[in-house]
Amino acid sequence: MNSEEVRALVTKAVEKLAAALAAGQSEDLQRYLAAMGRFHRYSVHNAMLIVLQKPKATHVAGFHTWRKLGRFVHKGERGIFILAPLVRKDVQELEPHTPQGNRVLLGFRGCTVFDYSQTEGRELPSIGRVEGDPSEYQQRLAQFVTAQNITLHFSEHIAPARGISEGGKITLLPGMTSAETFATLVHEVAHELLHRTKRTATTKRQRETEAEAVAFVVCHEIGLEIGTASQDYIQLWNGDANLLMESLERVRTAASAILDEIQPEKGMESSSGPSPES
Repeated sequence: MNSEEVRALVTKAVEKLAAALAAGQSEDLQRYLAAMGRFHRYSVHNAMLIVLQKPKATHVAGFHTWRKLGRFVHKGERGIFILAPLVRKDVQELEPHTPQGNRVLLGFRGCTVFDYSQTEGRELPSIGRVEGDPSEYQQRLAQFVTAQNITLHFSEHIAPARGISEGGKITLLPGMTSAETFATLVHEVAHELLHRTKRTATTKRQRETEAEAVAFVVCHEIGLEIGTASQDYIQLWNGDANLLMESLERVRTAASAILDEIQPEKGMESSSGPSPES
């Protein structure tokens, strides 16, 4: 499969998703959002390519990476085609005695990865997931909030709201379950990351949906069930593929920033293999 065929595949996926939204169906969008959690270090296009070719993929890596991990690809398995960047050092930018310079993007090349289900061999302990309890993720999320110079407060005065983001300050409603507190805090952190900086003006509905989408991605990835987190997607995007892609990229960026900080170090990540961007 060449680059043109890959672009056509991505375009088809976006058009299919936009058509589903226009028809009042959000299942495809939720599937893509879930994929963002599993493959949050990949670009939106590559996450879509993975889920389009292998909807139930969980952990992907290249053939040789799996071998290093003690697992082997089943004979006859068809790989998942994605795009990896071609980069080189900018020699002109190198300072004397400096080993590295700026990286220059030359283009993209196709590469093949395989899902965990397509391999056999040594078990990977990192595959286990939490079941409805954020446990240590709660503490790591609070540490991430502090690292962003955001103060965290609890107050009953914000009721009936569960959380409020005020630019450098997040207030949560006390008395919620740990899962509700975690999901609400992710939602408000998303506002801080996405909507407290200079950007194109958006509607309140778009901002709330983007923040809720980030909460969906993060909570889904650590195993929390958060119900109908995306119930307003259809009304928000209205089948507009351009706006859809714009919002999905913002969601991916924020969710990735949070997941990178709250997930413990693992021998195997959901996004193992190359770090392709497209």
